[in-house]
Amino acid sequence: MRKPLTVAARANVQPFAVMDILQRVAELRAAGRDVISLCAGEPSGGAPSAVSARAAEIHASGIPLTYTPTLGILELRQAIAGHYQRWYGLEVSANNVAVTTGSSGAFMLLFLAAFNPGDKVALARPGYPAYKNILKALGIQVVELDAGSDSQFQPTPELLDAAVQEHGPLAGLVLASPANPTGTMVTRAELEALNAWCGDHGARLISDEIYHGITYPAPGAADPKGVCAWELDRSGAVISSFSKYWGMTGWRLGWALVPDDLIQAVDALAGNVALCPPAPAQMAAIEAFSERSYAEADAFVAEFSRTRDYVLGKVAALGWSDAAPADGAFYFYATLGSARGTFTSSEQYCVALLEREGVALVPGDDFDGVGGSATVRLSFAAGYDAVCQAIARIERFQAANAQGLNG
Repeated sequence: MRKPLTVAARANVQPFAVMDILQRVAELRAAGRDVISLCAGEPSGGAPSAVSARAAEIHASGIPLTYTPTLGILELRQAIAGHYQRWYGLEVSANNVAVTTGSSGAFMLLFLAAFNPGDKVALARPGYPAYKNILKALGIQVVELDAGSDSQFQPTPELLDAAVQEHGPLAGLVLASPANPTGTMVTRAELEALNAWCGDHGARLISDEIYHGITYPAPGAADPKGVCAWELDRSGAVISSFSKYWGMTGWRLGWALVPDDLIQAVDALAGNVALCPPAPAQMAAIEAFSERSYAEADAFVAEFSRTRDYVLGKVAALGWSDAAPADGAFYFYATLGSARGTFTSSEQYCVALLEREGVALVPGDDFDGVGGSATVRLSFAAGYDAVCQAIARIERFQAANAQGLNG
């Protein structure tokens, strides 16, 4: 008699709801429905034209697309290092740059290299669910910091002190600025305080900076692109990506700035896990650092800013509350409040909105397992016109729902 097989306990993580919603969007569109998707953090413009043109040349040339060095081709690593000089005035060695299969690959590698099973790592709630799920799958204990609007939905030394008092010493902190789903950012002084706390407590800082450059500073503001953690200290790791500012989500290319004591481990792990990042994507991505590509990306950021202004101007009409200020990225995160109407959760609200009006939002449960059932995330990466049409449909949906509630 055959013994039953089991699924590993580490695989018991929550699926990413956005992907399920995107699947339903595809089904509705295949059935002929007009659907506006404001659920994915995916810029609508795609890759810079120079990157796409270079990719076409690479594939047309017939050159063999073989394995590359594990941490990426030297030319791309040098270009990434040059990017840090351009934006932050930082001297970064290409030897500390690890090109990865998306920023997701960088998180996996850094979590594996920096933390042991059983270590405790803190992160803010609400936050990007993959941090928590990857850490849990690796046997690392997640300590969620209840970061509400009073702390701009970001970690603080006080929250970290409280976490240590309750859970014991922390091995690390995952910080996202701008953050998903809130779009909030830490200031230089706040990052300095968090970095000092990590140094004093022997905790490794993992700084997610994939939305750097997609920011909405006031004229003359300091650090308009965001503050890079390596401006303050190089014992932590910085993770970034081509997916957001450059709009290259499907190219699956990210990178990490890896501290000296972790680079050998990351190199060895990467060689075993993925061998190397995608070769043609690496070759083409060098063009992302051309003047033309920066100009095109900045034009898309200007369009995001215009769309953000429109969304923020509609908050009162929507009746949503406790909205995050969306200082960066392209998300609007808020509590539905009375706008939820007859629905008992934001998930029910979002399902009905998609089916009735063809607008896809993300319920907050993905980002906050405690209070997320009252919140939603709207991505305005789809562009100004799409967002304007979607909000008109949302207002119509809420008005009809309110009539049902009052009837």
